[in-house]
Amino acid sequence: MKTSILVQNLKCGGCANTITTKLSEIKNISDINIDVEESKVSFSYTNETDAFAVKDKLKAIGYPSIDDDNSIVSKAKSFVSCATGKLSK
Repeated sequence: MKTSILVQNLKCGGCANTITTKLSEIKNISDINIDVEESKVSFSYTNETDAFAVKDKLKAIGYPSIDDDNSIVSKAKSFVSCATGKLSK
């Protein structure tokens, strides 16, 4: 199945690179596509548990979905994730 999540703090290719790398680590997740302009993360998954794992991972690395709280901690995590993504390109 395929779905998309609208996220907060997604600003550039560095962010997209980090998100792609981290989501690739989740079992049964594939076809990851990041649309920076729309702040949208799209992916294919096998079951709902996997889809929830993606949402949890995004929040953990600083990119909470639009229906989650975007705390100062999330913003700081996304800044670090963004910088890491830019360095690993």
